[in-house]
Amino acid sequence: MRWRHARIFLPAISLASLLAACGPPPYHQPEEHYIFVAFNTSLPYWQEAEAGLNDAAKQMGIKAELTGPAAFSVDEELKAFQQAVAQKPSGIMLSASNPDIFKEPINAAVGQGIPVICVDADSPESRRVLFVGTDNFRAGQESGKRMADVLGGKGSVVVISVPTQFNITERMRGVTEALKKYPAVKITKTIDDKGDLRVADDAIAALLHGKDKPDGIISLEASGGAGAADALHIVNLEGKIHIVTFDKDPETLDWIQRGAITATVVQKPYVMSFYGLKFLDDLHHNAVHEFKDWRSAPASPIPALVDTGTAVVDKNNLAIYREALAAHPKPM
Repeated sequence: MRWRHARIFLPAISLASLLAACGPPPYHQPEEHYIFVAFNTSLPYWQEAEAGLNDAAKQMGIKAELTGPAAFSVDEELKAFQQAVAQKPSGIMLSASNPDIFKEPINAAVGQGIPVICVDADSPESRRVLFVGTDNFRAGQESGKRMADVLGGKGSVVVISVPTQFNITERMRGVTEALKKYPAVKITKTIDDKGDLRVADDAIAALLHGKDKPDGIISLEASGGAGAADALHIVNLEGKIHIVTFDKDPETLDWIQRGAITATVVQKPYVMSFYGLKFLDDLHHNAVHEFKDWRSAPASPIPALVDTGTAVVDKNNLAIYREALAAHPKPM
């Protein structure tokens, strides 16, 4: 009896194994590869984004990498994007340092069937499928309002910007709109620091040696706030001229602790890249079945815009953000 049962049982095992072997292929294939092209990649901002990218890739069991120039260079980022396209990856995320220059290269990549989404900095007139990032107009409004409040509704303000970047021009538009409610707060000068702390430091230092010192400084990108704070520190004006800046680089948080930077409007680069990769993967696999294929769909089969939101960090909540940054997985 025992042997008869064994003879019946063994074919059942073989049949189950055969059915398993003939089942559907795994959702993700070994050759799948996603690329995130950014600029100023040496900044802590992009290291945080890379941590989100790596976590999402690990969770999904796919390959993803962050690439791009370590310093601000539209030409070098464009070259990195073109190199990414040449690899024919499963999808590309792009932080477009210049929306106009990247329009046609994005269109060409999409025309080849490579899904492209913009993360952090948009190229809205291109064929990119999705933008994931900050509503920069609203973020600029937050910067302007915070500066007007700390100035008591009156004073002169210098703005540090990178005018060629669409996301930063949107922030500038938001600042201008916010200050319409405070007619006694005037923008007296705009500085292009090219995303370089040293340029911001030198430009603010030159202003401080002139007759008309500003009452406040708004930096609409990450490097300018720290550069301005260093310039104030050297001439013992730390805390006497208010600075409202962007993002939560460790150096920026240190200056908040010391009182040189009043507040910073922080974005969520970890969240941008984490969910950006998931959206890109859904496009590659046509996971959303509203249309047959994203390439021929008359409208984006996924959300066309995802606002990841902002927050304001000052001395009151600084400790919470320091703890959060310390807990983040660090990129390799």
